[in-house]
Amino acid sequence: MTELIVRQIEDGVMTIRINRPQKKNALTVAMYEGLADAIQAADEDDDVRVMLLRGTDGVFCAGNDIQDFLQWPPFDESSQVVRFLMTLIHARKPIVAAVQGPAVGVGTTMLFHCDLVYAGEGARFSLPFVNLALVPEAGSSYMLPQMFGHQRAAELLMLGEPFDAQMASEAGFVNAIYADDQVIAIAEEKARQLAAKPPAALRLTKALLKRGSQPQIAEAVRVEAGHFAELLQSPEATEAFTAFMERRQPDFSKFS
Repeated sequence: MTELIVRQIEDGVMTIRINRPQKKNALTVAMYEGLADAIQAADEDDDVRVMLLRGTDGVFCAGNDIQDFLQWPPFDESSQVVRFLMTLIHARKPIVAAVQGPAVGVGTTMLFHCDLVYAGEGARFSLPFVNLALVPEAGSSYMLPQMFGHQRAAELLMLGEPFDAQMASEAGFVNAIYADDQVIAIAEEKARQLAAKPPAALRLTKALLKRGSQPQIAEAVRVEAGHFAELLQSPEATEAFTAFMERRQPDFSKFS
């Protein structure tokens, strides 16, 4: 995993880089495990005060690698996918994210759990779960209405249409938008600023900010995971994924 999930520690910041540019940083099960390991290692390392999550130049994360995902589906809470989400949700130290280019599916929902998110002007977000005959994940069915309101959340989750960095900023899960060629450097500087602050106060402030919502988010992840696993085995999902692999529009007219 040292090639696909790259860790580097400098000035109290662990940079965690998703590094699979040839596949637009689409995540495999092994990469989920690598991300969870990296976050856990950062939380346990006294030399690390802040995490910086990023992709490669021009792309953050295109969601799941479909072929790998179908081979190793997340059927229960012991799966690497759920472990990553729970590790992310319960991380004690601040997480800063820098987003360039596409952030699809979990590439978007993981950002809801970061503390500071900076996006490039060309960043594009999408939540295509229903289009794949699935349900939202990562607690997004709980968190998105909190950010957007019910109607806008329903629009984004039910239609699954992409949206830009400006809409993400208006929703509140992107702090600021910068030029694509500047956003990584700015996020790194923000992470260094956090790392220079009193570490115990910083961790406790994060815990206080999340105290009211963390139990509900964790429960939402568990409930979503159950429905997600069930729908993965449905005829609708078979049609959706087959159509995706065959590069055609799915036909759901025969389902009720």
